Amino acid sequence: MPEHLWLVRPRRDGGSDYVRFLPRQGNVEVLEGSHLPPQMPLLKSRHWLATEEAEARRRDLQQEGGYQFSDPLF
Repeated sequence: MPEHLWLVRPRRDGGSDYVRFLPRQGNVEVLEGSHLPPQMPLLKSRHWLATEEAEARRRDLQQEGGYQFSDPLF
């Protein structure tokens, strides 16, 4: 997995749902939240996954959740 990875899905209200994958010490920190500029981002969940589980989660989000690769939102 790259140094960090962002997946983003646009929302109807002009905001975005996001998932950030950040590899750390053999595991991957997964942050899920939403962002509606100019407000501060809302963190909905934070959890740790093994690298293989994180890759499977990324594929599911892209194939079934409508998320796409993105530059960092903030």
